[in-house]
Amino acid sequence: MGAHNNVHIPGESWPHFTWFAIEFFVVLAIAAFSSREITKIIAKDAEPIMQNWYFFGIIAAIVVIWYMGIRYGILRRKVLETRY
Repeated sequence: MGAHNNVHIPGESWPHFTWFAIEFFVVLAIAAFSSREITKIIAKDAEPIMQNWYFFGIIAAIVVIWYMGIRYGILRRKVLETRY
């Protein structure tokens, strides 16, 4: 039985780097919404300038924790691999 040359294979047609971009924007959106809520709780009596520092500092912390701590520290471990 021969193979058809018009078969769509997503791994070959979809650019791989776009998954990294989608992941980055999802992490950034989650960090922004989380930071907004955390800033409301922590810095409700602070001046607006300091609230901006809290807001962007929390966003940076969440992004750094995700990319350096969780993504490369935990998700890339040999324990999580299914190959033996």
